[in-house]
Amino acid sequence: MDNFKGHILVVDDDTRLRSLLQRFLRENGFYVSVAKNANQARTQLKNYKFDVLIVDIMMPEETGLEFLHKLREENNVPVILLTAMGDPQDRILGLEAGADDYLPKPFEPKELVLRILNILKRTPKEKNVDKQLLDLGLCCYDLTKKELVSKSGGLIHITPVEQALLNVLGQKSGQVFSREKLAEILGAGQSPRSIDVQITRLRKKIEKDSKNPRFLQTVRGKGYMLLPA
Repeated sequence: MDNFKGHILVVDDDTRLRSLLQRFLRENGFYVSVAKNANQARTQLKNYKFDVLIVDIMMPEETGLEFLHKLREENNVPVILLTAMGDPQDRILGLEAGADDYLPKPFEPKELVLRILNILKRTPKEKNVDKQLLDLGLCCYDLTKKELVSKSGGLIHITPVEQALLNVLGQKSGQVFSREKLAEILGAGQSPRSIDVQITRLRKKIEKDSKNPRFLQTVRGKGYMLLPA
């Protein structure tokens, strides 16, 4: 995942399909979160910004259409609806509810990827007034001031090495840096092993769950990258 393409939320009560889509989309350069129902999806939306939502229509308790109607009251994130129903009327209802695209099951995963990419191409990029401020969920990092600030207020102490890591990774969000490259950039006696230790410590400060990091990602066999919200 050298080039981060976007953050996708898959909302489907089918455990097997969620797992398959998560793996396939990750292999195609996306960061993927999952939810098994509408309530879990709303929790995810409170914590993270997503580029596209993939929502199954036929879910228990609250259907994908019901979820979409409520979502559109406050959020314009692009949505692709998935359904086993082939009736054109169902497609019309989905589009009227605010869906950006519609994909009947079964479908080819590659087609889903192409539909996501097409949506991303035509979706205006949100203008970030302050490019120097990185949104890390529960906290923000200011690349200029080199300060990590909790969203609840107050500075979070970070060491000079942790500052350097956030600056290097933050200035190239979505780009993978090898442990060796990071050690070379940071210098001051750093080694690939010490970089691993610093990354572990930093995750404990910025991640909600340091063992399952959302923002400071490990790309197996390649290194680390930072994915701000």
